[in-house]
Amino acid sequence: MIVAREKKKDNIAEYLLYMWQVEDMLRALGLDMAQVDQYVVSRYATDEQTRHEIHDWYDNLIAIMKQERVEKQGHIQALKNTMDELTELHFFLLHQAHDFRYQQLVTAAAANLVEYRRRSQAGDDVSDPELAMQGLYANLLLRLQKKEIHPETAAAMDTFSKMIAYLAARYKQREEEERTALNEI
Repeated sequence: MIVAREKKKDNIAEYLLYMWQVEDMLRALGLDMAQVDQYVVSRYATDEQTRHEIHDWYDNLIAIMKQERVEKQGHIQALKNTMDELTELHFFLLHQAHDFRYQQLVTAAAANLVEYRRRSQAGDDVSDPELAMQGLYANLLLRLQKKEIHPETAAAMDTFSKMIAYLAARYKQREEEERTALNEI
């Protein structure tokens, strides 16, 4: 909850990766709140009220996962919506804003995206930003498992990372501009 809130405010891509990891952790714990309390919530060194809020956050997330039937795989709708917002921004930067720097980053990642799409058997319905995020998440899991990452894979992930980092920075910029505009009204 605390980490998610900070990541959502600071870097939307890190937030999504973190939340995908939280979903997988909850699945690994069988979506069992007693297990979550034992292995996750109890490890927070905080006051009782905050610990209760953290418990409620995980409990609500489990309820949403069950309600949306993503107990085994997939992501909750709120995360899909956030990914859709990133995808919309991706298309805006490429086709309306004609953001030259972003176009360069997407071009640098293009061949790697094609290859990753083929290897992961992702359909054409998966946007390039989502595909890059999936690749970065798979890479994160490999690193957490301390598995060796082939240099070509690392180079591909670097292109994904640069593309997504720029997209996340532009997302944050847009969010801040919208907040400023609302405050001026």
